[in-house]
Amino acid sequence: MPAIVLIGAQWGDEGKGKATDLLGERVQWVVRYQGGNNAGHTVVLPDGQDFALHLIPSGILTPGVTNVIGNGVVVDPSVLLKELAGLEDRAVDTSGLLISADAHLIMPYHVAIDKVTERYLGKAKIGTTGRGIGPAYQDKVARVGVRVQDLLDEKILRQKVEAALDIKNQMLVKIYNRKALDPDQVVDEVLASGEKFAHRIADTRLLLNQALERGETVLLEGSQGTLLDVDHGTYPFVTSSNPTSGGASAGSGIGPTRITTVIGILKAYTTRVGSGPFPTELSDEMGERLRKVGGEIGVTTKRLRRTGWFDAVIARYASRVNGITDYFLTKLDVLSGLDTVPVCVAYEVDGRRVDDMPMTQTDVHHAVPVYEELPGWWEDISECRSFDELPANARAYVERIEELAGARVSAVGVGPGREQTIVRHQMA
Repeated sequence: MPAIVLIGAQWGDEGKGKATDLLGERVQWVVRYQGGNNAGHTVVLPDGQDFALHLIPSGILTPGVTNVIGNGVVVDPSVLLKELAGLEDRAVDTSGLLISADAHLIMPYHVAIDKVTERYLGKAKIGTTGRGIGPAYQDKVARVGVRVQDLLDEKILRQKVEAALDIKNQMLVKIYNRKALDPDQVVDEVLASGEKFAHRIADTRLLLNQALERGETVLLEGSQGTLLDVDHGTYPFVTSSNPTSGGASAGSGIGPTRITTVIGILKAYTTRVGSGPFPTELSDEMGERLRKVGGEIGVTTKRLRRTGWFDAVIARYASRVNGITDYFLTKLDVLSGLDTVPVCVAYEVDGRRVDDMPMTQTDVHHAVPVYEELPGWWEDISECRSFDELPANARAYVERIEELAGARVSAVGVGPGREQTIVRHQMA
C-alpha cells in the first residue's frame, strides 16, 4: 500500500490537522517527519472537543492508528511529556505513539540561545518562536546534536552535553551576558524526562517499511508550510527544516518511490505568522475581518496571524515543488458574506507581470499582486455536505482555485468540525 504525504501549501496554519484527521480512519500509521513544537495542529471532533497538538501526530485521536515522531523531528522532552499528559487527562489513548531513536533533542541550552539571539537581532529578527528549534537543527547539521537514543546511554549523553556547553556557555556569558548552564543539571533534567518515554523509542524506519510491506497505509504529516521550507521558502524568513514533500522521505526513512499521493492543504485565503514578505497581505478592515471570522491566532505561539487574499502564484509554486496530486481547500466558510472575493493570479514586479514565484528575494519583497475579482456569496455554507449544495458562486470560486493552482481540489472545508468537510474526490 502507499505512503501519502500531507503538506501545507502556503505559510503554514492551513488546517493540516483537520485533513490528517479526515484521512485517519483510512490509514494505519501517521508520521510527523520534521519540525518541532513550533508547529500547531488543531483537530475538532464531532462532539465539539478541540485538541491543539504540537509534537504528537494528529492521528493520535483516531483509535487503532500507530503514531510516529520521525527522525526528522526535533523533540523537547518536557514539551512531549506535557502534551502526552494533556491527552491522557482527556482520556485519549497514547499507547500507540513511537519516537524515532534518531530524532534529535531540543536541549535547555538550545532554548536559551534561541531566545537571546532573537532579542539580539532586534528589527532584523526572523520571527522564531523561541523554542530552540533552529539551534537544535544547527547542532544536528554541525554533527554535535543530541539524539533520542542518547537517553539510553548516560555516558554518551553526558559527554555530548559537556562538549556542547564548553562552547554554548561561552556564548551565553560572553556575548549575551547570561548565566552559564550546569552540565550535570542539564543531564539530570533530560534523563529524568527521558525515563518517562524510553519505552516509546524505536527503530521507526524499520517499522514503517515493514508496515508498507504488509500492505498498510502510512500518512506522512508535515508541519509549517511550503513557503517556510528552509530550501524552498521565503528565505531567511523560514523554518529550519524541510516541510515540503521531499522532506518526508528524509524525515521518516521511507523511500520516495513508496509515495503515491501528495495532498496539499490550502486556505481559501492566505495567512502568515512572523516576519517576511506577504504580497497579498491586508492591513485594513478586511484583513481584520478575515482574522476575526477565521479565528486567526497561532495554535502554538498565540500570535495574531497576518491575513490576505488567496495567492495563486504561491499555490502554483507549491504544486510544482511538492508534486501535489490533490488539494484540500480549508475555511471556505470564512469568505461567506462578501460581494466579491479578489484572487491574486500574478505579481507585478518593477512594471512587469510575473506569473510564477520570483527567483530572487528582492523581487518577492517588491511583488505587487495582480487581482482577479470573483463574485461572492452570502449564504451560510457550514451545513453543506456535498459540492452541489454550495452556492453557485462558492462552487465557481473552488473551481477557479483548482484551475489556478494546477491540481484538483479533492476536499473542501466549510467549518472547523470533523464532519464539516465536502469530499469531491477520493484522495487515499
